[in-house]
Amino acid sequence: MPTMRCFIAIEIDEDIQTALGDLQQEIVAGADIRKSDVKWVHPEAMHLTLKFLGEVRDREVVNVCEAVKTVAARHKAFDLGVNEVGCFGGHSARVLWVGAGLDCPELLELQQDLEDELASAGWPKEARKFSGHLTLCRIRNTKAGVALAKMAEQYKDFDLGAMRCDSACVYQSELRPEGPLYTCLGRYRLR
Repeated sequence: MPTMRCFIAIEIDEDIQTALGDLQQEIVAGADIRKSDVKWVHPEAMHLTLKFLGEVRDREVVNVCEAVKTVAARHKAFDLGVNEVGCFGGHSARVLWVGAGLDCPELLELQQDLEDELASAGWPKEARKFSGHLTLCRIRNTKAGVALAKMAEQYKDFDLGAMRCDSACVYQSELRPEGPLYTCLGRYRLR
């Protein structure tokens, strides 16, 4: 049975994308890392993932879209802050990120409602606690991970401002050698 790799996310506006690209360049200029040590995420491909579904049968995508549409209709649009650089992986970072909606109750409510709605439709709930973030890069070796984890400390007070969250999207993700290709399968407006 045909499947596609899917996730649910919030789109990032162009101003924030541009600022994130500038931040990436600033980090590259200030870090002692080789180009091959890090896989940077193109700013145009950045999104705030609310729920990763993995492989979804083609015929089930309609049900996922209906669930997202239902949840979106229950929530008002809101603003969320984009701030604070952090990392996953501890002393030797594996992922460098910028927080998105870290202190935003509306984002947490939207994400939890999606988890609950999809769980009632048979999708397993995420075991890890939700942490709103935009991935800047994935780190390929320990030395670069240590350098970038230290550098993240310098950006704890980093603040890009706020962006409007007025819809949730269902995306298909196609993994390719040059990087993933994301296709929006459905965009559902918050009220």
